Amino acid sequence: MAASVSPSPFLGTWVGEDRALFHANTATVPIVPAKRPVRGSPMMKNVNEGKGIFAPAVVVTRNIIGKKRFNQLRGKAIALHSQVIAEFCKSIGADSKQRQGLIRLAKKNGEWLGFLA
Repeated sequence: MAASVSPSPFLGTWVGEDRALFHANTATVPIVPAKRPVRGSPMMKNVNEGKGIFAPAVVVTRNIIGKKRFNQLRGKAIALHSQVIAEFCKSIGADSKQRQGLIRLAKKNGEWLGFLA
């Protein structure tokens, strides 16, 4: 059986009985949209929240002065502490990599003690 092709402005079109045979031999498969896994929104949360010796004082202070003011105060304290670490590193001649390591260590210790509750 020879395929018959007619001149048309569209390339690759089938005409005649070949097209009918092709469509008869192909099964229609229903298209099911893929479902995305449901993920919760990411939250930056301390794994030690509520733990640590200073956590109760931090929570009480946050409840008294309000979350917004508390976060401003915490940000200023963290910035000041980072500056102290940077000055210390300058005085002993530590490079920036060692300084970043000390800042990360300070953050870990703050989480462990409950300052970041």
